[in-house]
Order: sequence, then C-alpha cells, then structure tokens
Amino acid sequence: MMNNPTGRLTQGQFSFLPDLTDTEISLQIEYGLGRGYAWSIEFTDDPHPRNTYWEMFGMPMFDLKDAAGVMMELQNCRKAFPQHFVRLMAFDSTRGVESIVMSLIVNRPEVEPGFVLARQEGSARRVRYTLRREER
Repeated sequence: MMNNPTGRLTQGQFSFLPDLTDTEISLQIEYGLGRGYAWSIEFTDDPHPRNTYWEMFGMPMFDLKDAAGVMMELQNCRKAFPQHFVRLMAFDSTRGVESIVMSLIVNRPEVEPGFVLARQEGSARRVRYTLRREER
C-alpha cells in the first residue's frame, strides 16, 4: 500500500520534501544547464494525475545558459498565476529527441486539492476504480 504522508501533490523530483527555496531552485537549474538541458515552465489549476499536459508559460528556453534568466521567467509566471501549480521541466535533446529528464514543482496554491481513489465492485468479480478530486 502506498501512502502520501505530506498530503500534497507529489509529481516530479523532490515532491515529498519541503518546498525548495529560490536559491535551491536556481542550483537545480544550474545543474541542468551544466548538462545541456533546456528549461521550460508550465502551470495548471488542475493537477489531476492524468492531466500530464499543463499550460506552457512562454516558450522553452533552449538558448538560455544562465539560471537568472530562467528564474526571471519563473517569477513572472508566479506573479501571473499565484494560485496555480507551477513546474519547471528540463529537456535533454542530446539523443535527437526531447525527453524530460527533470521536473520540479516550484509553486503551489495555498490550498491543494486531494484525490480519492474509490473502488467499486461489480458482477463477475469486476472491480472498477475511479479517481475524484477532493477539496480540503
């Protein structure tokens, strides 16, 4: 049985830890830039686990080589969407495909929704699961 002791959305790296400070976020950005990763910023107000496509804030920053530029865009996104989830995504294009290698939630709303997994048993031992949003 899996359990989420934090009661918070746990998508991406470090999601079970306390929120990263801007200094710690900047260090993660530098780490990714040092490996040639390109960063992008996404946001959503619907963090359902099946909602993998969040809204993109601006364009991916393929040409940025300094964490300060990414942090500036992040601050702009936080200012525009203060009660949304915001994540940073790092892409690695070294193999000819852009695959996500890092994902960090860097902004959370004051109240996070929870999700409840409901089990329904039907005929012929059929089991159906539904996931529904629960406001806290």
